[in-house]
Amino acid sequence: MKDARERRVRTGGIELCVAELGDPRRPTVVLVHGYPDSKEVWSEVAARLADDFHVVLYDVRGHGRSTAPKPLRGGFTLAKLTDDFLAVADAVSPDRPVHLVGHDWGSVQSWEFVTVERTRGRIASFTSMSGPSLDHFGHWIDARVKRPTPRRVGQLLGQGARSWYVYLLHTPVLPELAWRGPLGKRWPKLLERAEKVPAGDYPTATLPSDAAHGAWLYRDNVRPRLRHPRPDAVAHVPVQLITPQGDAFLSERLYDDLERWVPRLTRRTLPAKHWVPRTRPDQLARWIKEFVTSVEQGEPSRGGGSRHAARFGGQLALVTGAGSGIGRATALALAEAGARVVAVDRDAGTAARTAELALAAGASGAWPETADVSDEQAMEKLAERVHREYGVVDVLVNNAGIGVSGSFFTTTPDDWREVLDVNLWGMIHGCRLFGGRMAERGQGGHIVNIASAAAFQPSRALPAYSTSKAAVLMLSECLRAELAAKDIGVTAICPGIVNTNITSTTHFTGVDESEARRRQERSSRLYGKRNYPPEKVARAILDAVAENRAVVPVTPEARGAYLLSRFVPGALRKLARVEPKL
Repeated sequence: MKDARERRVRTGGIELCVAELGDPRRPTVVLVHGYPDSKEVWSEVAARLADDFHVVLYDVRGHGRSTAPKPLRGGFTLAKLTDDFLAVADAVSPDRPVHLVGHDWGSVQSWEFVTVERTRGRIASFTSMSGPSLDHFGHWIDARVKRPTPRRVGQLLGQGARSWYVYLLHTPVLPELAWRGPLGKRWPKLLERAEKVPAGDYPTATLPSDAAHGAWLYRDNVRPRLRHPRPDAVAHVPVQLITPQGDAFLSERLYDDLERWVPRLTRRTLPAKHWVPRTRPDQLARWIKEFVTSVEQGEPSRGGGSRHAARFGGQLALVTGAGSGIGRATALALAEAGARVVAVDRDAGTAARTAELALAAGASGAWPETADVSDEQAMEKLAERVHREYGVVDVLVNNAGIGVSGSFFTTTPDDWREVLDVNLWGMIHGCRLFGGRMAERGQGGHIVNIASAAAFQPSRALPAYSTSKAAVLMLSECLRAELAAKDIGVTAICPGIVNTNITSTTHFTGVDESEARRRQERSSRLYGKRNYPPEKVARAILDAVAENRAVVPVTPEARGAYLLSRFVPGALRKLARVEPKL
């Protein structure tokens, strides 16, 4: 591992290979790997943490460059793994407790470390991902066996199916032969295809022996502990639980009762599969840094007030048209969920106000930026500045838009250019410049394009506006298909009639100034009477991102029009012939 300092730590007749990065005077973060990995699974996360912490990684006994116990049977018990951890902690941080981070079996054994009495005072916090406590798991199973309900039985059967590999690892000899043979050779490609793990220096050449030795982690611990789970397995440190929503091996339901065992629990969810240390290092590093810093400062982790805090906390979100209406409401909803927010608007004053409100709402960072989304060069400069100063965007909300109303023949070429430049080209610039960097990073993300119910509802009064929004809807559908392979979701939001200031800025074609002003006032009164607040649209946007939905009509009239467009399009065409009262 580049720039790492290595040392050997002796414990219980074996030697552990320990790597260190960063300044030893800073708080120590110990990263514990899972099965069938070695410490290199953490290399990307460790590099991102090294500027702020003393980062320690070690090969679990029998893995990587650590030696294996002899005999293997009985050499991987949780008690012996706890001995190893304490030896490492004493060697790298003798005077201060360490912050523990575990993935997969690294998390399983770390649950033991944070719930046994002999480690009390040596651990400051624990971040767990993709690995439950065997004690908690045992009690979870016991509760469902003794008090079965249809839902509980379904949960039990579901997790049982996900645990197929555990049964195989208990068979004698076969797993070792498979790992030292064809499975060991094909594993890197399997991870690339199934988990989208980037190709590179992981897994290492020691994989076959690591996996063969690691089978004893399961054989020495799983059945004994599940049969007789400890009744006192309560964590004596704050715990951050990060749950990948696409984990093929572990159900999210395993953690339903975790508050019973963890008095100080912070939950996070991640739209990713099992091997998140390789596929989501940026997000993991941010969450680990935020959590460790909050524990060091004696403060609660941020972002706990919103039901979406577990999903968006610490993520970087950029919202265009953020100075008012749906844009501002979305920026503030993301802020309440603990996101870092870049508020973009062509009006510097309203952008600054949104950023100020976002900080007050709970954003872990908020910055105003000024740009006209229709100006390609201005957007390129914005993207360069954002990526340089704040990082790659995790959630992009292309919201900026304008309204144009009038018949096709009174809508001039200049009117068409203006509405398409903002409503369509603004989306294209945002998706290309920010979505492109998202795709290059290869760690997922989400793009939200604000379309309109006008995208699927023809109108003789809105030919230019409806055309621009229909194009946004199709752009979103095409991008969603292309970016799915990159784990980037794309959503088209179709709000309907929402009480924003778009009516007061809508351009009415083919009429004089006084008539245009009258129509603006009438439209504003209509939208005011409908009084559907932009905050409801913002909530729909966050829900859509969390659920990775493709097309979301928001208001009841938008949902109705969407259903008609799908099943009875002729009805909408007939309605479109009616001349609206303006």
